[in-house]
Amino acid sequence: MVDNNTTIFNVSALRQELIMMTLNEVVKSLERSGYNATNQLVGYILTDDLSYITSKEGARKNLSKFSREELLMAIINGYLGR
Repeated sequence: MVDNNTTIFNVSALRQELIMMTLNEVVKSLERSGYNATNQLVGYILTDDLSYITSKEGARKNLSKFSREELLMAIINGYLGR
């Protein structure tokens, strides 16, 4: 029997999940390096200066894959439960 229902692939939801996973990894790297992760992320988002993010464990490289706008949208959507 053939299923005629089409599965919807939501790229936006997958991107949101990837951003949140990356943010969690970056937070852990910042904390392991002795930084206040909230302060460092706010500094980066406000200034676009990646030197606020440690390069240890690839945190800076991984975070730079996303725009600041994408990061803010993911954070706000996560807060709003979307």
